[in-house]
Amino acid sequence: MRDLRNEFVQMLKDEVKPAVGCTEPVALALACAKCKELLGEEVEKNRMLVSPSIYKNGMCVGIPGTERLGLKIASAIGIVAGKSENGLSVLEGTSSDDIKKSEALMDQGKLSIEPADTKEKVYILVEFWGKNNYAKVIIRTKHDNFVFLQKNEDILLNNIEDGAHSIAAAPKKASVMDDATLEEIVKNIESLDYEDIKFLYDGVKMNLEMAEAGLDHKIGIGVGYGIKQSIEDGILGDDIINNSMMLTAGASDARMAGLDMPVMSSNGSGNHGLTAILPIVAYNQKFPQSDERLCRALALSHLTTAYIKNFTGRLSAMCGCGVAAATGATAGIAWLMDENIEQIGGAIKNAIADLSGMICDGAKPGCALKLSTAASAAVRNALLAKQGNYAQSINGIVGLNVDETIRNLGRVSDLGMSATDETILNVMNEMNKVK
Repeated sequence: MRDLRNEFVQMLKDEVKPAVGCTEPVALALACAKCKELLGEEVEKNRMLVSPSIYKNGMCVGIPGTERLGLKIASAIGIVAGKSENGLSVLEGTSSDDIKKSEALMDQGKLSIEPADTKEKVYILVEFWGKNNYAKVIIRTKHDNFVFLQKNEDILLNNIEDGAHSIAAAPKKASVMDDATLEEIVKNIESLDYEDIKFLYDGVKMNLEMAEAGLDHKIGIGVGYGIKQSIEDGILGDDIINNSMMLTAGASDARMAGLDMPVMSSNGSGNHGLTAILPIVAYNQKFPQSDERLCRALALSHLTTAYIKNFTGRLSAMCGCGVAAATGATAGIAWLMDENIEQIGGAIKNAIADLSGMICDGAKPGCALKLSTAASAAVRNALLAKQGNYAQSINGIVGLNVDETIRNLGRVSDLGMSATDETILNVMNEMNKVK
């Protein structure tokens, strides 16, 4: 058994971060903020290219501080008020005056955002021209990963192996998850120094506050609020599954509506963070655990999510919140139930057999519906595995063991659904054209 504790702690620190607003428009706002800082003057001309996955996910989602939707208002806020040192919280706390200025900038109709011709999942290029200066910024592979910075003729950063101006998909970097096993992940988590993962508890408080905001009154579609009403009316039972659905959907309702509050993200996505954390919180509310056990379960959830995303891709045609993060939560809950490795693997196989058909059609209020389904499945599949009930080998894409099953899911998502992703984007583009 490899000792991967240091690698896993670093991965958790890299991938579990606070974020304000949907991560795709936030990433564009971050790039715009950095580019404006480099430019050092008013923007007179702009050019912004984003990968099709960023374009799809940022098209219809609410932006904190404004009632407007999508990438253009996010980019405008980044230009007007963004501070790049705030990272994925770049939109947090924007003043009402700056929001008005951002909306006015958007209304000028001069912001140019187009899909880039790239297979890269996370790719953002921003170029600004001012009266005297030029600046260029590229974010790649991760939502806050700057790989290229330029001011005038000075190249300040260039970490793109295939050339600064190329938008070809970057070669996949080697990861500890490439040849990991579920057993390695579980055993290493069980022996981690608690002090190294205590910060994960911040995600419990952060995401629960977002859930409570979404349950106070109807916001967005009101999925969480509707489930809450049904529980209070006695139509639904006050059990773990329904509370998991209520908390996770309520948080998504509030976040997708653009509420100006942070959530703890997971693997580059706020909704991933909600799904990876809140079903475990719902279990903890019914069966209280020590803070240390809770943090170890959260670590398992986040790292299982990362394990799956390593093969499915950071953004894909498959709903990562509903498939990867829900499977992570399933693993965390199964561990809290004192299930053994076989049972935790069975819970994961159940989740993959259950949820693998859920598509991603962008970030939007309707995500709360998918997250409620995912949260329900996270609890249910762990409960089934506890009783020894799980999908057997050679059952659809369920393979001989849990690790093969995760890799099979990756093949279906990354290789098999490229055409699906293009079709989804084309459908969304067609609906958003001016009639």
